[in-house]
Amino acid sequence: MSDKKKSGTPQKGKVTLLIATRKGGFMLHSNRQREKWTLQGPILLGSIINHMHLDPRDGKTILLAASTGHLGPTIFRSTDRGETWSEATKPPAFPKAIKGKKGETIRYTFVLAPGHPSEPGIWYAGTSPAAIFRSEDNGDTWHGVAGFNKNPLRRTWIGPKEFTPPGGGGLHSIQIDPRDPNHIYIGFSLGGVFETTDQGATWQPLNSGCQADFLPDPDADFGHDPHALRLHPADADVLYQQNHLGVYRMNRPNGIWERIGVNMPEPVGDIGFPILLHPRNPDQIWVFPMDGTDVWPRTSPGGEPAVYTTRNAGKSWKRMRKGLPPAHGYFTVKRQAMTADLEDSLGIYFGTTGGQIWGSTNEGRRWYRLADFLPEILAIEAVTFQQ
Repeated sequence: MSDKKKSGTPQKGKVTLLIATRKGGFMLHSNRQREKWTLQGPILLGSIINHMHLDPRDGKTILLAASTGHLGPTIFRSTDRGETWSEATKPPAFPKAIKGKKGETIRYTFVLAPGHPSEPGIWYAGTSPAAIFRSEDNGDTWHGVAGFNKNPLRRTWIGPKEFTPPGGGGLHSIQIDPRDPNHIYIGFSLGGVFETTDQGATWQPLNSGCQADFLPDPDADFGHDPHALRLHPADADVLYQQNHLGVYRMNRPNGIWERIGVNMPEPVGDIGFPILLHPRNPDQIWVFPMDGTDVWPRTSPGGEPAVYTTRNAGKSWKRMRKGLPPAHGYFTVKRQAMTADLEDSLGIYFGTTGGQIWGSTNEGRRWYRLADFLPEILAIEAVTFQQ
């Protein structure tokens, strides 16, 4: 969001959705009433775009994580709100292997995260295989965070190469404590949630309380499978995660994850990919459940897509599906494909594996289809470009 407003403060302006898809990037622009939407793009048609993110500190720089046919995984940068793009001089990459030994290769960059507001020009990137990179020049050149990438325990943390989730394991969540640029949380599959208090020099697992029935030791320090990790912008002691085995909340001082998804309706369950936090209310979140039974079809339970919200930190949940397909809606929402604007009446948006963008301007009580027939949507971010 704009650097002229504190995070979570209601904003007035035209909302734009930055859309990353399997076949290119797009922008969806609204009018001020958020009633009419205009699609712009594609950007890099045919390339896999994993994430697009606006720098909230200058309001005009956008980074784009792409996997292209001829360049491989790379980063593109725009300093004019997406009008023009240029490739990063040195995108994230592992060091070349020593002669005679096998090295690692970046499959794709999963997530882009602007640094702390006090550190203009700093960006972080999470990749597959799970690693974290840092840029100090607005995303033009990148170097590995050695405390994680070169840690002798890293391969133990992230698991063997042959034991990774579908699509490959990746570091998908980077959350920076707004009170301290040295305090960073990360989430990666498989591995779990980790944190650093010295800007990446050392890391500690933060998985106590999470269930992991797929591990030999269900209470192991690492090896867990968070799908999305979020730190609340209005209360940095509150964290949430959508895990492979449920929805969790943590009050950071006690350091224990509590499974708040157990109160979801039993036929639906609390398995999914994305988790969205209300920017001004630490007790309200939204999730998009998927069918995790049997062979993990990864579609809406019963073919009836619905968003669920809690306003009391998971004590109770409400189903919100007015306007969504009443039946035969066999899609799901990826971990980065759900977002919110900062308007007074919060706008919520999600993109589907079927290529639709859905939006609500009343916090999910009524949904409208904003765009259709796009490629599979991997991520969306709601931004407000100030005039």
